[in-house]
Amino acid sequence: MTLEERIAAVKERIAAAAREVGRAPEEITLVAATKTQSSQTIRSAIAAGITACGENRVQEMTAHLDDDAYGSAALHFIGHLQTNKVKYVVGRVDLIESVDSLRLLEAVEAQGAKLGVVQDILLEVNVAGEASKSGISPLEAPELARLALEMPHVRLRGLMAIPPVAYEAGANRHFFHQMRELFVDIRQNVTDNVYDMDCLSMGMSGDFEDAVREGATLVRVGTALFGPRMSAAQDQEGKSWG
Repeated sequence: MTLEERIAAVKERIAAAAREVGRAPEEITLVAATKTQSSQTIRSAIAAGITACGENRVQEMTAHLDDDAYGSAALHFIGHLQTNKVKYVVGRVDLIESVDSLRLLEAVEAQGAKLGVVQDILLEVNVAGEASKSGISPLEAPELARLALEMPHVRLRGLMAIPPVAYEAGANRHFFHQMRELFVDIRQNVTDNVYDMDCLSMGMSGDFEDAVREGATLVRVGTALFGPRMSAAQDQEGKSWG
């Protein structure tokens, strides 16, 4: 399949999953996870209908921005963000999906104040409590949301989660359901921000249809669009920068 065909196929799968539970397909945005992709591939994906790109690494994102690879597409930062890299991201992306601690939240607020901008963010929730993953616990999420609402240079847009790798159909659906309930609970308690809090980012190549069935508004898909990424050994080369 060509890139155009893979994008069309993923969009149709999203639409089918949405219709299955009575949702409008337009409620869900496909975020192309463009980690390791070239600027030309990103441009081709956007030409084929991708409207949002998600980057995992600051260095790659910066290079693509310098190359004007994203064009008119929205840009999300979806990887782990170190506080010393915040200055390269705040004000340059439409959405930071991976705010995973009070320390990072405060760093984003400080950089937003320095630049005079309001940065849209999601709080990353470690919904399965995996030691290998970043993110706050579901129990910590309401308090961090409350603190985010008090910061004038941050706009809380919702929540993001990365459940365990799904090796069989339906394996992560209960995690997605839990995230939807947490999202609704927090949204009901932030009446001053209720209209801004409209994003629930969950679901990747192996499980995005279940995420859509459980209420995702953003799905982050890489492999199903671009094919397998480079080997682990090759992948290690770019990790020192972020």
